[in-house]
Amino acid sequence: MARKKSPTLTEAELRLMEVLWQKRSATIADVTEALPPPPIAYNTVLTTMRILEQKGYVSHEEQGRAYVYSPLVEREEAAQSAVGLLLNRFFGNKSAELALRLIEKERPGEAELQRLKTLIEQYEEGP
Repeated sequence: MARKKSPTLTEAELRLMEVLWQKRSATIADVTEALPPPPIAYNTVLTTMRILEQKGYVSHEEQGRAYVYSPLVEREEAAQSAVGLLLNRFFGNKSAELALRLIEKERPGEAELQRLKTLIEQYEEGP
């Protein structure tokens, strides 16, 4: 039985998940070949995929002699989990605090500013 899903992915795990999210299913050789530079050794990819499976992010099925891996968690869900952890650890679960920090750090573009204005207007109007 898989252990409880870890809330975040390491950088190495994320690199492999990006390939799986794009391909939807792949063997270890497929993932190794599709990785952008720098290259990762086949055995490292295999070990990392096993860890991802233990964490509950991927599953595999046998096709002949190969295992074909597929994502169990979509990119959006993984991103949401990572943001949730960030909110909890650094911002007291206050998403507005995180949003303000991000906006203070880098000026949004015109499209983002318009979207923010629209959201503010919606919140001012009520639920």
